[in-house]
Amino acid sequence: MMRWRWALILVAGVVAGCATAVPEAIREPPSASPSVADVQRSAPGFLGQRVRWGGTILAVRNRPETTEIEILARPLRGSGEPRDAAGGEGRFVAEFAGFLDPAEYPEGRRLTVTGRLARLEAGAVGDFRYQFPVVVVEASHLWPEPVEAVLVSPSPLWHPWYDPWTFRAHRPWFGPW
Repeated sequence: MMRWRWALILVAGVVAGCATAVPEAIREPPSASPSVADVQRSAPGFLGQRVRWGGTILAVRNRPETTEIEILARPLRGSGEPRDAAGGEGRFVAEFAGFLDPAEYPEGRRLTVTGRLARLEAGAVGDFRYQFPVVVVEASHLWPEPVEAVLVSPSPLWHPWYDPWTFRAHRPWFGPW
């Protein structure tokens, strides 16, 4: 009987470990999601279509009824996470219902959204006139900031007899001379 309990606990732990906070709508791409550049070239053919786009947040604008987040589109991994090292594929606007705090969606964070293409909105990037595809967001995921890996050498002076578990003061031959 005790073995069955441990087996059940183990299975529950494995299932809980496999759970993710990423919404299924983000993990599963729509059947045919056009690119931002495709939509900018021929918008009328794509309006109303469901897309999954993501990238780097550039700006957040709060309107009376909605919040618009301007995003630099980047290619997505299979899980829906934007690739940081990849180049930008154009800009788009993600339109959320209600208010989103710009402090929670800071510039430079990665965001993936799914929703329907509503329209093309005229805007500007600097002095350049630009057509922004607007996605009315149905589901979104703000990706955590990547953690930098720091490689630290265990000893500045490695030698064959180096023992990381022995305190240096106990080894007179490893002194400051």
